[in-house]
Amino acid sequence: MSAARTPALGFILVTLTLDILGIGLIVPILPKLIKEFSGGDTAAASHAAGWLSALYALMQFSFAPFLGCLSDKVGRRPVILISQFGLALDYLLLALAPNLGWFVVGRVLAGITGANFAAATAYIADVSPPEKRSANFGLMGAAFGIGFIVGPLIGGTLGLIGTRVPFYAAGALTLANWLYGWFILPESLQPENRRSIDWSRANPFGAFAALRARPQVMWLAVCALFSFVAHTVYPSVWVLYTEFRYGWTPLLNGLSLAAVGVCAAVVSAWLTGKVTARVGDWRTAFIGLAVAVCGYLGYGLATNGWMVFVIILFGSIGGLAAPAVQSLISNSVGDDEQGAMQGAITSLESIAGIIGPLLATNLFSYFIAPDRSLKVPGAPFFAAALIGLVAFFLAFKARTAARAHGTDRVGNPAPEP
Repeated sequence: MSAARTPALGFILVTLTLDILGIGLIVPILPKLIKEFSGGDTAAASHAAGWLSALYALMQFSFAPFLGCLSDKVGRRPVILISQFGLALDYLLLALAPNLGWFVVGRVLAGITGANFAAATAYIADVSPPEKRSANFGLMGAAFGIGFIVGPLIGGTLGLIGTRVPFYAAGALTLANWLYGWFILPESLQPENRRSIDWSRANPFGAFAALRARPQVMWLAVCALFSFVAHTVYPSVWVLYTEFRYGWTPLLNGLSLAAVGVCAAVVSAWLTGKVTARVGDWRTAFIGLAVAVCGYLGYGLATNGWMVFVIILFGSIGGLAAPAVQSLISNSVGDDEQGAMQGAITSLESIAGIIGPLLATNLFSYFIAPDRSLKVPGAPFFAAALIGLVAFFLAFKARTAARAHGTDRVGNPAPEP
């Protein structure tokens, strides 16, 4: 990485940290507010939370490829700023919402403008040489971790004052981050790497067709899709599950999410770079996917709340998979296609955001229903483990395709045997 580009990585990591901090503020309290609108019924709240998450994901699915292609034309900075402003408006709508109808409007708005992470991923690819992308994507994960260390702790505490307070705080923080981006965040996409919008790829179906042109990338993308579906179990039912099974308060949920953030930050900022440098992206992905499956099983089987904290410590190693897979995909395309590729991956992630929350929340609702003779609150985590296992085997399929096309690491020649 050139000296001129080095500061840009720090700028985008600050932006991401503040974004996640805002999201983390509302995580411990959002299910509680939905529950209030659902008459205090946990099963009904679970259904509502699942549909709201699916609606947000549907909007992302529809608009992410276009915004990704747009970022290849006009740059990452404008797209990131648009996304931040839309997210700030979403928080304000949620803070003022008198009923679930307002939540619907807010989720639609946030989903349409929710290309921030795709643009941020393309930004990091812009300023990172191929051999450093796994480590730098790991730093992106560390930004997520830091945001979730502080955000849920503050959100859980503010939630004790009132269920609307965290939303106002998140909105104010996101607007401050938007101002930071407006005045300080530099553009990462160089003029020579910009390209006109390819309308055939500026929609989800055209974006997926483009993935098929590179078989190994297609299998990696499908692997990422299944991994995303499994991972949605956490935002979908974590708070409802721990409240139902262990009687946790918003503050205790905030502490647990902060613990997740600490472990994620350590794995992403410190462990990812060391492991990928030692064993490579492919093996790192396999290790992360395997540990993630074990983590899902652990959460579903945990009979006491203290066990959850032990599993968080071990399960965080599963965070190795995402930056490794992201690096393999990113290294498969040129500098002028990073936005389009990240838009396609974000659209895939949005499919996961539609399927995963509906699956997790409906499984949870079904297995805790009052008329259920056999209650299995851990059912969503068992389903996630099965889906994660599929992702693990899809990664092997991608590796086979890569070797068949003469690449050990996507986009790079395989070493001589």
